[in-house]
Amino acid sequence: MTVADTTVKAPARTPTERLMRMVGRAPVHIALVVIALIWLVPTIGLFITSFRPRGDIQSTGWWTIFAGNFDLTLENYNAVLGADLASQSMFDAFLNTLQITIPSTIIPLFLASLAAFAFAWVKFPFRDTLFLSIIAMLLVPIQMTLIPLSQLFRELGLIGTFFPIWIIHTTFALPFGIFLLRNFFITLPKDLIEAARIDGASTFSIFRQIVLPLSVPALASYAIFQFLWVWNDLLVALVFAPRPAGLPMTTQVGALLGTYGTEWDILAAASFLIMVVPLAVFFSLQRFFVQGLLAGSVK
Repeated sequence: MTVADTTVKAPARTPTERLMRMVGRAPVHIALVVIALIWLVPTIGLFITSFRPRGDIQSTGWWTIFAGNFDLTLENYNAVLGADLASQSMFDAFLNTLQITIPSTIIPLFLASLAAFAFAWVKFPFRDTLFLSIIAMLLVPIQMTLIPLSQLFRELGLIGTFFPIWIIHTTFALPFGIFLLRNFFITLPKDLIEAARIDGASTFSIFRQIVLPLSVPALASYAIFQFLWVWNDLLVALVFAPRPAGLPMTTQVGALLGTYGTEWDILAAASFLIMVVPLAVFFSLQRFFVQGLLAGSVK
């Protein structure tokens, strides 16, 4: 006996209905466009200013480019990348920033993923208590640890290297990373994990072959957060960065401001150099960003 298909298909929308829906959503779309433009105006202005000659910057606004003033130059970037600031150019500072940021992103990402997997799928005594203790460390401000850590690193002979910065960024990034990734890991199918254990897969094999491939959105979101935090960091760099050859870009922009206080062409080029890499990282991984942020919010 066959059962008749009683599903009622919705009639195709007419052009008038589609137009009415667009008109009804128009205020929301307009508001979103206006907010996006307001957010982008400073970035666009900085980008255009970084290519304008000094005389044009001092006499006219960056928006005059839309009136046909296309007098642009690359001399601003040549001046920034070749500027001798405390025996270090901005290009050297860019390389130092990469040396600080990449390990300070990869190390906590690896450690947090391992710890989050243990808290999500490995049973051991006092698991929940230890997890809550780690989350409580989010309340510890980094400022209250700078002096004790400075003394500790000096006794260990690590001052003058990048190790103190890597250790500090890793330590203060782990609580948030463990919290975010653990909330995502517990949403993975339990039957899949149990089936892998029945088939004889080790705990590390489950983590490497099953959990990590399914957790790319959460891992990407945490990587974006950590990369942006470390890239834009100034406090830890001022205290622990090797001097003078190991200073990152955030500290060198301060040196530019002190040396070239009225030369906005150089400051604009240096500021945009700091912005361009985080923007590239964010837009390359933004498709995972929202999905990773919502990880574990609904079960």
